Amino acid sequence: MLTFLQNLYAHTFKLCLPIIYSLFEGLHDHVISIGKSVNGFALLVIEISDKPGQSESEPAFKFIGNVHGDEPVGREVLIKLANWLCDNYLKDPLATLIVENMHLHILPTMNPDGFALRRRGNANNVDLNRDFPDQFFPINDEINYRQPETRAIMNWVKQEHFTASASLHGGALVANYPWDGSRDQSKQYYGCPDDKTFRYMASVYSQSHYNMSLSKEFNGGITNGAFWYPIYGGMQDWNYIHGGCFELTLEISDVKWPKAAELPVIWEHNRMSMLNLAASLVKTGVHGRIFAADTGHPIPGSLMIKGIDSEIRASRTYGDYHRMLAPGENYEVMASMEGFKTKATRILLEEEAVSLDFILDPDGADGQMKMLRNNCGCLCDNDKLFHVQGAHLELYLFVLLVVVALYVLFKRKTSSKFTTQRHSPKRPIAV
Repeated sequence: MLTFLQNLYAHTFKLCLPIIYSLFEGLHDHVISIGKSVNGFALLVIEISDKPGQSESEPAFKFIGNVHGDEPVGREVLIKLANWLCDNYLKDPLATLIVENMHLHILPTMNPDGFALRRRGNANNVDLNRDFPDQFFPINDEINYRQPETRAIMNWVKQEHFTASASLHGGALVANYPWDGSRDQSKQYYGCPDDKTFRYMASVYSQSHYNMSLSKEFNGGITNGAFWYPIYGGMQDWNYIHGGCFELTLEISDVKWPKAAELPVIWEHNRMSMLNLAASLVKTGVHGRIFAADTGHPIPGSLMIKGIDSEIRASRTYGDYHRMLAPGENYEVMASMEGFKTKATRILLEEEAVSLDFILDPDGADGQMKMLRNNCGCLCDNDKLFHVQGAHLELYLFVLLVVVALYVLFKRKTSSKFTTQRHSPKRPIAV
């Protein structure tokens, strides 16, 4: 497979996605489209799991390549990664762990138009890694002004509930982590609330790489984005803030357009880094589910770590959460949800992941408030439902009395019409 890609890469830089994805035509359930580029090319994602397309209480990781059209190495390496995992499932322990314990999503190219044009931006010549909403400066706050590739990623993140991710770039050799910018736009170290965890994740990639950690420019082969050079509208900061997704920006090749003969070497240098980073989702961190004590049903509560100003949400279907944390620390973990009492417990996170479930008690004034829950985990107070229904009933009776009074006063209606009007409207059913 790599030989095919090398030859294709060596002789042409024209768009070749239909050819590449035909390699996966035997895995129809594994390939989906999350949207289209400006020029109408599908943004195709390969999902690798023992149960692709099915919802499970497992963490999800995504790799994205070719964000910049003139940085094609990521797309080649990600195609090889997908092929390697499929070939080595049940043969290699790391491949088996990834396939059976998580959902891995691979988008080899976010910018097929830019790749076809051999330029950084998309078909509208917009840098997609400057097109996301930014926390410090409003950039394209109106979603209709964002590029279709950007909107596709945003909708995808909101739909899939990713735990962590990485985008692959070219032109340097370093693992970059948030924040990507600073409030005053100056070049400085500007760490996010999970700075320690991000440094751990970046180090997992760098230390597993053939020579990234030996960098003379970047200590340990990792860097804070704002300390390297500030950018605004970047994808990794948006993922962390709005998706609860811990994303790294990985520069995997000093040369943007290396020779075809160098592709096998770049793949081998990055293979263990990509595998170890993805596997870290199940090898470390804290994982569990959140339940309601009175019903035993899973609920989409929030999980926070004391002293870290960020939270993640449990899934609506299973109430499962997956929280990346740097190992070797004590943490106080707190679970909460509206209508329930918050619970907290301390854990010692060593080199292995910690499993921790929460059972939350309903939070009523008298401790006995009963709640109705719909399938989405929404909460409704029984008493409030009763009052709403009572309010509607009183309104209908009032309207009926007004109609009767008008009849008596003005005598404009016949007896038959009066009989028709006196029926009150159908009452809504509260759900």
